[in-house]
Amino acid sequence: MTFAEALAVAVERLNRAGVKTPQRDARLLVAFAGGIAPDRLTLHLRDPFEADAALAAALDARAARQPVSHITGKRLFWGRIFRVTAEVLDPRPETETLIAAALEAPFERVLDLGTGSGCILLSLLAERPQATGLGVDLSETALEVARQNAADLQVPAEFRRSDWFETVTGSFDLVVSNPPYISADEMTGLAPETRDWEPRQALTDEGDGLSCYRIIAARAPDHLAPNGRLMVEIGASQGDAVSAIFAESGFEDIHVLPDLDGRGRVVAARRGVAKT
Repeated sequence: MTFAEALAVAVERLNRAGVKTPQRDARLLVAFAGGIAPDRLTLHLRDPFEADAALAAALDARAARQPVSHITGKRLFWGRIFRVTAEVLDPRPETETLIAAALEAPFERVLDLGTGSGCILLSLLAERPQATGLGVDLSETALEVARQNAADLQVPAEFRRSDWFETVTGSFDLVVSNPPYISADEMTGLAPETRDWEPRQALTDEGDGLSCYRIIAARAPDHLAPNGRLMVEIGASQGDAVSAIFAESGFEDIHVLPDLDGRGRVVAARRGVAKT
C-alpha cells in the first residue's frame, strides 16, 4: 500500500465513522503513522506505506472521537508546535484572537491564569523575548505539560500551581486567561471530542459559565499595574455579560473582540487609575 492508498483508506474509515473533517484528519493521521510531517505528505504519496498497524490504531481512536491532537500528542498554535495531552485543553485557532490582541501593545510582565498547555503564555513570550511571565493552574499534571512545552520551545517561563490568584504575588501589566466558560447545562450538547476527552474542569465552572470571570475581575486589580490590561477568552454569547462584570469591578476601555468568524471571542479591558 502506498501513502496515497493509505490516505484513501483513512478518509473512507473516518467518513463511515461520521467524523466531520475526514479529509483533514486523515492527512494528519496518515502522516503521524508514517512518521512524516503533515506538510510533506504530498511528496510521499507514491511511496510505500509500511505503518498499517499504527494507522489502524489511530483511526480506531479517531472513530471513537478522540481528538487528533490527543492521538498525535501535538497541536499547531500561533505557528508553533505544542505538546497536548488529555490533561489540557486542545489549543484552538479561536484563541489566537487573544494572542493577536495582546501583541498590539507592549508588555513586560504577563500573568496567564489557568495556563493549561501554556500555549497562550509561551506564544506571547516567544513574540516578546524581553518580557517575563508566570502561568498558574490548579492542575499539576497540566503544569507539567506547560513546562515541557516551555522546554521544547526554549521559552523561559515560570509555572506555579495556584487556585486563580491564591499563590500569585507581584504586579503585571498584562493578565490573560482562557477560563472555564461553558455552563453546566451546555455540557451535554458539546461535540464528543470535547465533552468526552478534554478535562472537564477546564471546560465548565459547573454553574452559569461566568463565575470564573467574577473571580478574575474582582482580584485582577490587585495584581495589575495602573493602566494594565486584562484579556479573557469568552463564549460567543458572553460578551455583554463579561463586559458588565468587568465594569462593576472598575475596569475601563472595555470592548469585545471578534474572532475570524465574527463571533465575540475576547473581552479586553484596562485597569482604571484610582481617582483622588
